[in-house]
Amino acid sequence: MYKDIGGIVPMLELLDTPMFGIVLSIATYAIGLALFKLAKTPLVNPLAIAMFLSGGFLVVFHIPLSYYDKGGSFIAMFLAPATAVLALSIYRQRIVVGENLLPIVLGTLTGSLASMATITLLCKWLGLDDVVLASMLPKSVTTPIALAVSLQLGGVPALTIAMVIITGVSGNIFAPLLVKVFHVKDPVAQGLGIGCCSHVVGTSKALEIGKIQGAMSSIAISFSGLFTVLFAPLFLR
Repeated sequence: MYKDIGGIVPMLELLDTPMFGIVLSIATYAIGLALFKLAKTPLVNPLAIAMFLSGGFLVVFHIPLSYYDKGGSFIAMFLAPATAVLALSIYRQRIVVGENLLPIVLGTLTGSLASMATITLLCKWLGLDDVVLASMLPKSVTTPIALAVSLQLGGVPALTIAMVIITGVSGNIFAPLLVKVFHVKDPVAQGLGIGCCSHVVGTSKALEIGKIQGAMSSIAISFSGLFTVLFAPLFLR
């Protein structure tokens, strides 16, 4: 079934355990983190490096994805708790949140509508069908919400996950640069923009930039998810 290159087939049996996916994920991320510390630039993103290294390892050694998934599924279980923990940063900045509630609501509403509108126009321009559009509409919200919206609209979950990952990693890499290019000085605006566009992965970068940015980015995830659930069906009609 698999190519036997220098005894690869017997080795595959040894890799058919959850530990393989867990160790590979941790090892590749550690490599990415080390490269990031050496390069000291957002363009060298640890998460992106881990993704490419893990995928390359599976391809080069002809290892089935199902072997990796046995361990990767354990890591995926921590996605929801990790998202919930972001509420702590919101609580710590609750005074700032209360003072900026209206800008938060209007900003996340505008950001969510702009994201879905641009995706809709791009899909129409490229002649893509409604299945692709449904899969890509929730790209800027966190994975659990994006999957629920995609399935409700008749999208393809695999494509939705891919778009969410690409969006999050892009936001994590380019958020600091875009903040400087567009001269966004207000930490509330910085956090809302990052969280609204690139969900949890972008929020991890916002937390590095500052505490207020991290809190605003965290709350933007919730509001953006709510507005996406409410308005995404309108873009398919």
